[in-house]
Amino acid sequence: MLRRLLILLEMIKFEHTLFALPFALTAALVAVQGVPSWRQLGWLLVAMVGARSSAMTFNRIVDIEYDRRNPRTAGRALPAGVVTTAQAWLFTLATAGLLVLAAWQLNPLALWLSPVALAIVWGYSFTKRFTRLSHLVLGLSLGIAPSAAWIALTGKLPLPPIILTLAVICWTAGFDIIYACQDVEFDRRVGLYSIPSRLGLGPALLSSALLHLLAFAGLVAFGALAGLHYGYFAALLPIGALLIYQHRIVRPDDLSRLNAAFFTANGAISLLLLVGACVDLLWSRR
Repeated sequence: MLRRLLILLEMIKFEHTLFALPFALTAALVAVQGVPSWRQLGWLLVAMVGARSSAMTFNRIVDIEYDRRNPRTAGRALPAGVVTTAQAWLFTLATAGLLVLAAWQLNPLALWLSPVALAIVWGYSFTKRFTRLSHLVLGLSLGIAPSAAWIALTGKLPLPPIILTLAVICWTAGFDIIYACQDVEFDRRVGLYSIPSRLGLGPALLSSALLHLLAFAGLVAFGALAGLHYGYFAALLPIGALLIYQHRIVRPDDLSRLNAAFFTANGAISLLLLVGACVDLLWSRR
């Protein structure tokens, strides 16, 4: 059973929870202007892990036939038969249950909104079949994390977390467009929708850069609206540099360093934002 669980976690790239979790924790710190209680933090982590794990497993189930036909994904656990569809469904529903349980433990509004969160993160899996805006829907799936964290801790949703959500939507859509560049020919052949398959690599990478510019502006606006100071804004300098870096190393004629842009740079960006918020709220104001 443990081996099956480890395979499932590898299948959904559990370590990529790192992308959205720091944004949720940043929002949590700012929402309470300090450190939430251990109980709040614990249930917030359970909710984030449950939502992301359920969404990714659901995506693997829905896309199993496409994954079988795509040489890049044919070796994944589900299309390769290492994990059964029944096992994947069980994991999907169990982790969705973790989200609902955590929301119930946090506050009534979070509980009432938990089905909405599941509808968003599950619904993304179908969007590539009918719209090239699927990148933005994926962005929304990650972007609701800071707003959800704010609601979970305060029961309210003011403007700052909404701005942070918009920033995460643009950031995620931008790097998802970069990631989709490797599947252009496959998407065209099977009729899946994406910005790269429609516009070509050059215009797609330009649209990604514009989205990342909007994301950076959103991070600046969030800091200003939330009343953050030097610690937070200092972290935006390396974040801006990493955004530029990933657009320097991925070019239409050279996708060889795409994984460095997608995984390394973006994982560092979310962590840097959390570190900046921690420095600002927990150290510089002592």
